[in-house]
Amino acid sequence: MLKFSIPGMKEIFGSWSGRGLKVAIVFARFNDIAGERLLAGARAQLARLGVDAREVTLARVPGCFELPLAAKKLAARHDAVIALGVLIRGATPHFDHIAAECTRGLGEAALATGVPVIYGVLTCSTLDEAFDRAGGKLGNKGADAANAAVEMARLHGAFARPAAPPRRAARPARRLKLVP
Repeated sequence: MLKFSIPGMKEIFGSWSGRGLKVAIVFARFNDIAGERLLAGARAQLARLGVDAREVTLARVPGCFELPLAAKKLAARHDAVIALGVLIRGATPHFDHIAAECTRGLGEAALATGVPVIYGVLTCSTLDEAFDRAGGKLGNKGADAANAAVEMARLHGAFARPAAPPRRAARPARRLKLVP
C-alpha cells in the first residue's frame, strides 16, 4: 500500500491483516463459468491475508439481482461482505437494469448496515472480457475484492473505536458499613 502523509494531518487507514475477521461472500450463480473463477480468487486471497476459512461464509444466490438482499442479511453477522457475480451484456436492455439495480442495492446494503459491502461484480460486454478479469490477463477481480473487504473491515474497525476517555484522578475507596 502506498501511503502519502501531510504533516499534522490525522490519517486513518485499514490494513490487509485478515486475522480474526468474519467475512461473507455472496455469489451469483448465473454466468458461473466465469464467476467460479472470481470465487476461487477471493477465497484464495482471503486465506493469504490470514482469514480463517472457518470464519468465511459463502451464500449462493441465483443471479446478480439477488445479491443486495443476501448481502444485507449477511452483514449482520460479519465484518465485511464480498458480492461476486458476472453480468454479460446481451441484445436487450436487461443487462442495464440488472447492473444498475445490483449496484444501487449493494451500496444501499452497506449504508443501511454500516458494514463494508464490496462490489465484486463484473459487468462485461463478452464472456472473453469476463475471463480476462476472472483470473486471466487482467488479474482476478475476486482477489481484488477480498483485499478491499479486509482493508475496509479494518478501516471500519478504526472508525468504530471510541476515543479514550479523559483520565480522572483516582478516588479513595469507600468503606461500607455493615449493619447487624
